[in-house]
Amino acid sequence: MARAFVVVLDSLGCGGAPDAAEFGDLGANTLGHIIQARQGDLHMPNLAALGLGEALQHSSGMSSPWPAARAGMWAVAREISKGKDTPSGHWELAGVPVPWDWHYFPDETPAFPPHVLAALQDFAGGSLANCHASGMPVIEAFGAEHLRSGLPICYTSVDSVFQIAAHEDRFGLQNLYQLCQDMAGILHEMKVGRVIARPFVGTLETGFHRTLNRKDFAMDPPSATLCEWVMQAGHPVHAIGKIGDIFSMRGITRCRKGSDAQLMEHLADEMQQAPEGSFIFANFVEFDTVFGHRRDAEGYARALEWFDAQIGPILAQSRPDDLVIFTADHGNDPTWRGTDHTREQVPVLVHGQKLAQKQISERTIAFQDVAATVATHLGVVAQGKGRNFYELENISEN
Repeated sequence: MARAFVVVLDSLGCGGAPDAAEFGDLGANTLGHIIQARQGDLHMPNLAALGLGEALQHSSGMSSPWPAARAGMWAVAREISKGKDTPSGHWELAGVPVPWDWHYFPDETPAFPPHVLAALQDFAGGSLANCHASGMPVIEAFGAEHLRSGLPICYTSVDSVFQIAAHEDRFGLQNLYQLCQDMAGILHEMKVGRVIARPFVGTLETGFHRTLNRKDFAMDPPSATLCEWVMQAGHPVHAIGKIGDIFSMRGITRCRKGSDAQLMEHLADEMQQAPEGSFIFANFVEFDTVFGHRRDAEGYARALEWFDAQIGPILAQSRPDDLVIFTADHGNDPTWRGTDHTREQVPVLVHGQKLAQKQISERTIAFQDVAATVATHLGVVAQGKGRNFYELENISEN
């Protein structure tokens, strides 16, 4: 039996979303602008060999800085869900587009309606901030008052999220998780996609920093996703990173978390040890959280080079029947205005030892096609409207 891996480089868009203007993102290009910031000097030989440069050129018209792809297959995927957020991208990659409009909070203070503020009063005695903000700046602005009062710091962004920051020692990690769970019931009814626990430590004198104990309380997908299709067919589904949170653990056999460096170790373990028939779904989040939102193009570039260097030896351990897909869930152009995600197409890069000299005949595909392809590869019945791009009759020779 075969195995399948889907590895999401969180926020690595490659420009060119047809509806980008509707989101205020016309011209955004995460990968392309990182390359420009580096003056073309971005060393990614492993993903370039799978077609990363070709995907960039197809999506945005920008020239590739790398030699022509020599292995695997590539395409560019477009999303139909009306969002540029984590759940929309991941659910659609897993075969389920979002059928509703997410709720977004207005850019005013307080950003949250009276019944949400009343719930915070009931559950926590009140709250701080209650505005649009970026994570570390709002913690730095309200951290001292939080330590004094014990009130949680609540904020949002242009995405459909409600984020709660609290000190792990002063407020308590489990108390933070419980508050997020309590608020999730109210916010999910409003179609707010995620309530996110943002724990931090430190003092005003020594500085604050967030820990790795983030936890997302996401809405359940509207129907069964690829993870459930695979599990219900009797195959193990191993999640790496925040995948378990995104899918509310539906269809997940096991979940392993950590920093991106730790996640890479987990991915290497899965490549070596995952049993036949397994589906491994991984998300590497720091491209987005550490570099994209903070508009750090150079840091993003270094992270991409690190990822590429690490992934080469891992791919070398793949088995003959393995299917490995690298993709993204949205963009987060670190050269763009603001601090939020950008509406972009994403690369789809496919590694498999049996795919040499093959290419996907349609260069622009749908997010849902990833789910259909993985399902077919694993011998699982695909649901939804996705198409399998992996069968040889749908693939052209070079």
